[in-house]
Amino acid sequence: MSDDRDLEKVYTRKQFAAKLRRLADSIETEKAFTIQVAGERLKIPADAEFNVEHERTGDTEELEFQLRWKRAAE
Repeated sequence: MSDDRDLEKVYTRKQFAAKLRRLADSIETEKAFTIQVAGERLKIPADAEFNVEHERTGDTEELEFQLRWKRAAE
């Protein structure tokens, strides 16, 4: 069984802003961030790596704020 997945969820502006605020607060206070995506609760550790990615395809632009971390051994 593969643990690979690639999900995307669309939020309202208000919901998205609230999630970004919670994330920013966690980053500033160097605390873990927890979010639920498609029914799965994810805990992003305080030492996660952050990057910003920009993609351009034809007349479409995309900006992604990414967090990357290693899963804890189960």
